[in-house]
Amino acid sequence: MIGIATLWIGVLLIGGGFALDRVLSDAITRNFDSQLSYALTAMVASAEIGPDGEVRFNRPLGDQRFLEPYSGLYWQVSAPGHDPFRSRSLWDRALQQAADHAGAEDHVHDSKEFQGEDLRIIDREVRLPGSPAAWRFQVAANRDTLNDQIAILRRTLVRAFAILGMGLIVLAALQAVFGLLPLRTLRRAVAAVRSGEASRVDVHLPDEVAPLVEELNALLMHSETQAEEARRHAGNLAHALKTPLTVLMNEATSPTVDLPDIVVKATTTMRRQVDHHLARARAVGRRANTQARSEVWPSLKAVERAMGRMHRHVTVDLAGPQDAAIHVERQDLDEILGNLIENAAKYGQGRVFVTVVKDAGFVELQIEDDGPGIPADQRGNLFERGARLDTGKPGTGLGLAIVRDVIEIYGGTISLEESEDLGGLMVRVRLPAAV
Repeated sequence: MIGIATLWIGVLLIGGGFALDRVLSDAITRNFDSQLSYALTAMVASAEIGPDGEVRFNRPLGDQRFLEPYSGLYWQVSAPGHDPFRSRSLWDRALQQAADHAGAEDHVHDSKEFQGEDLRIIDREVRLPGSPAAWRFQVAANRDTLNDQIAILRRTLVRAFAILGMGLIVLAALQAVFGLLPLRTLRRAVAAVRSGEASRVDVHLPDEVAPLVEELNALLMHSETQAEEARRHAGNLAHALKTPLTVLMNEATSPTVDLPDIVVKATTTMRRQVDHHLARARAVGRRANTQARSEVWPSLKAVERAMGRMHRHVTVDLAGPQDAAIHVERQDLDEILGNLIENAAKYGQGRVFVTVVKDAGFVELQIEDDGPGIPADQRGNLFERGARLDTGKPGTGLGLAIVRDVIEIYGGTISLEESEDLGGLMVRVRLPAAV
């Protein structure tokens, strides 16, 4: 930042300095030329033709330097066929005629015709009354005065712009140093969190950095929540496996004839628990991706095709907007829809109706079947692990429990109601909508 600021300040000051130097130098030069033009006009106003046909002045020019030899200020009047009429300051020298200029307009040019002396010359052609000749009036001045004024101007500009540039660079450096100071404070606070000295970034920072601190604290809280969920899942899984393992150990150390049945029952229970907790763990891990986005309609069509192969007597009807999207990973959405639609197909009489509804930041999925339905007082039990109302159908009783856990992990809800159209069960699922 300091380097870029220095480069940019340097470019601006150099460009501005050149422009200002050009403007002020031209102004000084124009002022110098206006003084020469004034002297030239005074010469023309006082000039007349004498009896001998030569030009003369009817009054002396006011500047004393025209009378001092080699003073640096000269005038000369000349015409073809006439001797030049010169100021005493020229002494034994004469001004050259500019061959590339003729006319009544003023012509200003620089000349090096005098050795060791640069001249600034202004000339004008004038036809005086009583003379057929065109008289060339010239005024010349040493450029040293003009050059000195321009040199003083440039030294002043260089010093002023150098001081200004140094001041701006110092201010830019101080701004960068003190402006980034909150980030160094934030870095130390984050290091304290990483080392365990603090649990949150608790420092007072400017408004520009405060949102970053809030997001960091939210990230820390999210990480702690995930770690706590992982510990809770590990504890629940250990607790769930403890009883079956104890049964297996007791049966293995005591003679019994039904050992195979006990082993199958215990291992089945253990497998259900492992599947349940692995599904939760996968959902929690995928939830960390805040950019998760899935289209609802492709998942519904995929589940519909799968149901057509598994349950050929079941008709699955889909309705609703086809552009609905939710903040859920596609794999989890397929698992949710697969479980719910398969249950509807398994326990219904052959018709399943799925409706998609957009509602105030959520997408609602309504899965209805034409089965016998479930009494209202027994619906809450279906979300318990291993709970089954119809043991005549194959299954483990973990489907709805896993679906509920995954939906809640993504910030959604699930409820069981009665279907008004088909008369069976309606499962209402609400999940956060994605833009």
